[in-house]
Amino acid sequence: MGENKNVKEKVSLITRNLQEVLGEDKLHSILQERDLNVYWGTATTGKPHVAYFVPMSKIADFLKAGCEVTILFADLHAYLDNMKAPWDLLQLRTQYYEHMIKAMLESIGIQTEKLKFVKGTDYQLSREYTLDVYKLSSVVTQHDAKKAGAEVVKQVEHPLLSGLLYPGLQALDEEYLKVDAQFGGIDQRKIFTFAEKYLPALGYAKRIHLMNPMVPGLTGGKMSSSEEESKIDLLDKKEDVKKKLKRAFCEPGNVENNGVLSFVRHVLFPLHGEFVILRDEKWGGSKTYVEYDELENDFRDQIVHPGDLKNSVEIVLNKLLDPIRKKFQTPEMQQLIRGAYPVPKKQQKGAPKAPAAENNEIIPSRLDIRVGRIISVEKHPDAESLYVEKVDIGEPQPRTVVSGLVQYVSAEELQNRNVIMLCNLKPQKMRGIESQAMLLCASLEGEKRKVEPLNPPKGSEPGERVFVDGFEDGTADDELKPKKKLFEKLQIDFRISDDYTAQWQKKNFMTKLGAITCKSLKGGIIS
Repeated sequence: MGENKNVKEKVSLITRNLQEVLGEDKLHSILQERDLNVYWGTATTGKPHVAYFVPMSKIADFLKAGCEVTILFADLHAYLDNMKAPWDLLQLRTQYYEHMIKAMLESIGIQTEKLKFVKGTDYQLSREYTLDVYKLSSVVTQHDAKKAGAEVVKQVEHPLLSGLLYPGLQALDEEYLKVDAQFGGIDQRKIFTFAEKYLPALGYAKRIHLMNPMVPGLTGGKMSSSEEESKIDLLDKKEDVKKKLKRAFCEPGNVENNGVLSFVRHVLFPLHGEFVILRDEKWGGSKTYVEYDELENDFRDQIVHPGDLKNSVEIVLNKLLDPIRKKFQTPEMQQLIRGAYPVPKKQQKGAPKAPAAENNEIIPSRLDIRVGRIISVEKHPDAESLYVEKVDIGEPQPRTVVSGLVQYVSAEELQNRNVIMLCNLKPQKMRGIESQAMLLCASLEGEKRKVEPLNPPKGSEPGERVFVDGFEDGTADDELKPKKKLFEKLQIDFRISDDYTAQWQKKNFMTKLGAITCKSLKGGIIS
């Protein structure tokens, strides 16, 4: 009975807060005989941010359960994923990741000598591994490889062969690291099921797969290494942490997509077993929670105010970040940061500009689409069908926008509402007034044409980036060239879905807080 209880306790630690486990029977079977051998891998691309504390807290759970844990720095994967890490920076970025991950683990009290650290290129360039890559390529279909990487590998219209290789290499890692289980996010599920299907084709065993939910970032829906304002960097100063947390979506009573609450649930409770809300005596004084559900219920019932929650998280988060900041203050670490993530050199004054590389990909990430807030609406002095709006898009000065909405939307409906703006069109004069952006609307033809401005998610702020799901890491053009007609080519596939969501090729337009929608024009076009 004692042994069975021990197994149950280990299973509970290994699986708590996970969204899904594939191979749970095998997990129980192995733990009846010995401790589990598990690995977690991270591609060494952009700088790790505070969302990395989520897998770190699970690694702490694995160690408490007696697991042998391997951390893989997937340097080769970083290059294969659309060259997110250039080959000449690969070694330095891998060093940065190793120092940063170890610093994170130490900050949450994990002794790193209990862990095994491996670089992908330590074994992925071996003769045996390379032969297995060829063997795998002889049985995997292009469809299955593309499908497996859809949630992980950057998606482009004309994918590189490297992106198709990525899922197979990740599957082979399970065999070459000699583990029982792989741990990752639920976004890795298609790669995990790919591994379960194809590893046996090479004579290798299926592994257990442990999946974290996709936890909202502290500052919104999803943290991205490539989008500075969507993340809290592990080396951010305290004042930057305060500023970013202040802007975080944390609506009173709303526990859905609340990144601040999610951080408490998935990081702070597993690490400390409790969380303290710090507040003034006139609001009830400080309160210690030993069960997350009680905290969530109090927040839902508005007993806990968002400001008190953010302030309390800020204090604990800075305690986690302080030893990391200190470690990276040394001259050696500063030199490593500069080498791994060099700042582009500013062009010298007076020097001729180098010709920009031509980008011919027809992909939505080239569009600079942002949330805007209309701060004033007036009729155009020389055109009865046009409005002239002043729109805040997160820049120092509002932009002037001319739009032909007079027949469809009243000025009162537009005033002070959030809208979606295309911001990198070439400015164009409309009846003598220069329009500096385009207000995107859904429209539906019929006996009478109907038009509605698109709606960003509730809680959106001016300047927040809008992206197409799967294309969030791209860089927008500075200005769209009219002769290239990039917007027109993309706009052909802009539609409103049956659930009133704005889409490009059936992929949702998103901000960090969720999908872009319209009120009633199902099946409409977007322009």
